[in-house]
Amino acid sequence: MSHSQLHRPQQKGESFTTFGWLVCLWVLQIPFQYGYHISVLNQLQAVLTCKDVNPDSQHSSYGLPTCLPMSDFKFSVVTAVFTVGGLVGSLVANLFMDRMGRKGASRVSSLLVALGAGLMTVSASIPILGLGRLLVGVGSGIGLCVAPIYLSEIAPSKISGNVGVLTQLGIVLGIMITQAVGLRFATQWRSVLFLSAAASVAQFFLSGIVVDSPAWLEGKGYTEPRKSAAQKLWGTVPLPRPNADDSLEDPLLDELEAHREENVTAFTVPQVLAARELRKPLAIVCFAMLSQQLSGINAVLYYSNDILAKSLPELGPYVSLGITIVNVLMTFPPIILIERMGRRQLLTLSTLGGISSLILVGLGLNTNIVTLSSVAILTFVTSFAIGLGPVPFVMIPEVSPYHVRSGRTANFVVGLVFLPLRNLLSGGEPTKEGRVFYLFAVALFASMFSLSRVYRG
Repeated sequence: MSHSQLHRPQQKGESFTTFGWLVCLWVLQIPFQYGYHISVLNQLQAVLTCKDVNPDSQHSSYGLPTCLPMSDFKFSVVTAVFTVGGLVGSLVANLFMDRMGRKGASRVSSLLVALGAGLMTVSASIPILGLGRLLVGVGSGIGLCVAPIYLSEIAPSKISGNVGVLTQLGIVLGIMITQAVGLRFATQWRSVLFLSAAASVAQFFLSGIVVDSPAWLEGKGYTEPRKSAAQKLWGTVPLPRPNADDSLEDPLLDELEAHREENVTAFTVPQVLAARELRKPLAIVCFAMLSQQLSGINAVLYYSNDILAKSLPELGPYVSLGITIVNVLMTFPPIILIERMGRRQLLTLSTLGGISSLILVGLGLNTNIVTLSSVAILTFVTSFAIGLGPVPFVMIPEVSPYHVRSGRTANFVVGLVFLPLRNLLSGGEPTKEGRVFYLFAVALFASMFSLSRVYRG
């Protein structure tokens, strides 16, 4: 069965039942955990790395150290290893999805996140902390490939794009909750990590009452389970209708839909390179994901406390929390606008706002204009949230999960080199630490320019 058959909107119901919404919420636990771990070390950095704690002063319960001394580079490695795991997870995600189903792959994701977060909770050394974060990354990589496809396959046809935006909403809610919990319990950093492990354990055991995607069940020939799942999710068992009934008004969606019939479920690199009809739609989504990661959003989310610490030493953590709140609030408009304005227009508006904001962030940091840098960071997050954040996740199931690997690689590079690169470009001068954001502005412009060239070609 082709990938297009697995995602055809006319094979789905018209609305969710209460049970369908509960399954949707269960799936959204995956991007929530991804967002949680994107930001979890941000609020905990000062305490975790012993900057605000004397490592010899006391020990927490069970003889575990209060903190783990590490340099900026070591902290960057621990932070970035999350995306290494994400890259590994995305490489094997299709195997789990095809063999175990969307539900089974989600169970694997939650189990790995639970194990990784548990290791981080009890870590007494940097290698164990890093190993735990690596496992969380692998689980998140699998989950972030599965979640958009799972949601796309269970979403009622009339709100399929709107439900797709919920992936990004889950991520930003996870980021916000981490910031809020970390602000209150930063000195108890192990408890913050334990909460993630406990939530993933709960998700794993709750999977017993969740149904798999009717599309996957149908593809495997499980007719009766497919009918049962459809009945529970939508209250009906819809029959396929001719593809001519589809009415697509988004030019970018038209471009992706035009190649769906040739898009098989699993890809290898040689297959993608050999199939000319796949190159353009996949390139569109690859560049969209690269733009998302190269925009510098993860630098802001990973290190917002450190970025603002010098200019707002007392308010930095609160501004970071404010950033995540803005990120959550501005994720709601795309839920409504994505089907009205279209994917391409949202990406364009988001990119223009993001580039302008990055330049202003750099200018504010370099000139020590606290208000300018703080407001510019907020406008950058706002710009990101209306397009660059949600739209690529909506496009994932419309083409293939293969492209996620490009975003993972860029994510890893940004997470690893941000602090050392910032220090290098500034030459150790605090008044020049904004230069790195000029680089992000150039990278975002270059990736979106490439996207527009591919799209026109």
